[in-house]
Amino acid sequence: MKTLGILAMAVGLGYHPTPARLGVSATEFHLTLSRPSVRAGVVEIELQNDGQDPHDVRVRRIGGTHTFSVPLTKPGSRRSASFNLKPGRYRLWCSVASHGELGMQALLRVRPR
Repeated sequence: MKTLGILAMAVGLGYHPTPARLGVSATEFHLTLSRPSVRAGVVEIELQNDGQDPHDVRVRRIGGTHTFSVPLTKPGSRRSASFNLKPGRYRLWCSVASHGELGMQALLRVRPR
């Protein structure tokens, strides 16, 4: 019974599950993901620019039209952004110049909760 009371308080206070986290390392001309999949819901994507050029990350569900983005990040810097991702497969790429076409892309699977 005590557990139900704590759960009710958490819901009443607007409790939200901890977001899934995904690290993305960017170098010329590769994106490396810290894991191949995450659970659906809020996902925090952290871009670590380990390259010599500025990079960003764009995220779009395959077959979708909405693009999420982690802003342009200077070499040696880190930026993060959170997005609400639905289950499916997502393409990640760097949109700077022709970086995506040169190999700066990756696939992410978002699993159902």
